[in-house]
Amino acid sequence: MQTTMTVYTAKKISPMLAAADMEETLAFYHHVLGFEVARKSPEYSIVERDGQTIHFMKAASEEVMRCVRGHTEIYIEVSNIASLWEHVKTFKNRYKVRDLFDRDYGMTEFHISDPNGCLVFVGEPTSERT
Repeated sequence: MQTTMTVYTAKKISPMLAAADMEETLAFYHHVLGFEVARKSPEYSIVERDGQTIHFMKAASEEVMRCVRGHTEIYIEVSNIASLWEHVKTFKNRYKVRDLFDRDYGMTEFHISDPNGCLVFVGEPTSERT
C-alpha cells in the first residue's frame, strides 16, 4: 500500500511543556538559559532565543504535574557551550545540574532540571567546541 504525502515545509518545531508556576518557569528560562519572554499570560506563555521557541501551558492540576515531573525532556543544541556553562553552573545550588561532559555520540553536554521537573539537555557537537 502506497500513500501520498502532501508536500509542505516544516518551518519550526517547538516543544510545549506543562508549567506549575508560570512566573517561576519564565524566570528560569530567562535568567538561567537566556531566553526572552515573547508572550506571557497566566495560562500560556512562550520564550524565544535566536528564533527558537518553547511554549508553556499552565498545568490543569497538581495531578498533571505529578505525571510530568521526571518524565519530560527537551534538547537544546547550542554553539559556545563553554560560555553558557560558565553562567549556568552558578545556579548549581538552586537547580539539579549535571556538569559539562562529553558523550560517546559526539556531543558535549550539561543537563539541568527546570522548576517543573523537565530535564533540559544542552549540547554542542564536540568537534565544534571551542
